[in-house]
Amino acid sequence: MAILFCRAGRSARRPIASVAVIALLAIGTAALAENSEIARRRAIEQKIFTDAQIAEGFFKVTFGAEFAAAGRVDRIRKFAAPIRIFIDNRALPDRQKQVLATLDDIRRRIKNLDIAVTAQRNDANMIVTLVRDRDLPHTIRSVFGTDRARRIQRSLEPQCLSSFAKDDSYRIVHANVILVADAGEFVFYDCAYEELLQALGPINDDSSVPWTMFNDNVQLGFFGVYDQYLLNILYHPRVLPGMTRDEVRALLPEVLPDVRGWVAELNHLPN
Repeated sequence: MAILFCRAGRSARRPIASVAVIALLAIGTAALAENSEIARRRAIEQKIFTDAQIAEGFFKVTFGAEFAAAGRVDRIRKFAAPIRIFIDNRALPDRQKQVLATLDDIRRRIKNLDIAVTAQRNDANMIVTLVRDRDLPHTIRSVFGTDRARRIQRSLEPQCLSSFAKDDSYRIVHANVILVADAGEFVFYDCAYEELLQALGPINDDSSVPWTMFNDNVQLGFFGVYDQYLLNILYHPRVLPGMTRDEVRALLPEVLPDVRGWVAELNHLPN
C-alpha cells in the first residue's frame, strides 16, 4: 500500500515578503542571472568533507521523516523508475523557467538520476505546483485532503511543501512539491532546491548537520557540494530501496569513492 510522507518548508525562515517526455531545457543556472544572496552564500560554501561527515549526514536525512503519515521510516526510500515531472503553474510571477533551471541543475549533478519534464500530467510521477502565498493552505487541502492538511498546517506551518508515496518495497511511486511563487527570488530558489531534492527521498530535516539544506537553520538557494554527496550516495545503483542502515553502512566503503570522484569532477575539487 502506498504510504505518504510529508515535510514542510522552513517555518523558521524569514517571513515571505509580500510529449511525450520533454527533455529538461538546457537553461542551466548559469544562463539565469544569479541572485546576489545566492552568489554570496555560494562564495563562502564549505566544499571539503571527511567520509565520516558525509556518512553522518546521509544517515540522518535519508532515514526517518520530519512528518510521517504512516508506516516505517527506517529504510532507504528512493525512486526506482524514471522520474517524470509535470509543472502545474497557478501563480504570478511565472517561475516555470526557474523550476526548469533548478531541475536541469539537479539532473546534471546526480549521476544516476533519470529525470525529465513531461507535458502530460497523466504521465508524471511527480507534480510540481506553483501557487501564490495566499493560496498555499487551500492548495494543501486540495492535494492532501482536509484532515491531513490540518495536521500538516498544525505540525509544520509550511512555507513550501514536498511529499511522496512509497510502495511496500520502499520505492517512491509518486511525489508532490508545492512552491510559493511570490516569495521573492532567494526564498523561491531555496524552497525549490530543498523540496525537489527531498521529494527524491531524503525527507528528514536534521538541525545537527550544519552543511545540508535539509536543516531548518540553513538557507542556501543552490545545490551545495555536501548535498551532492548525499544525493549521489542515495541514487548510486548499489543503494536500493528498502535497505537498512546496516546494509548501507556496509556498502559505503565501496560506494563513496565513486561518489567522491563524480562530485569532485563536477565541482573542480581535489579527489
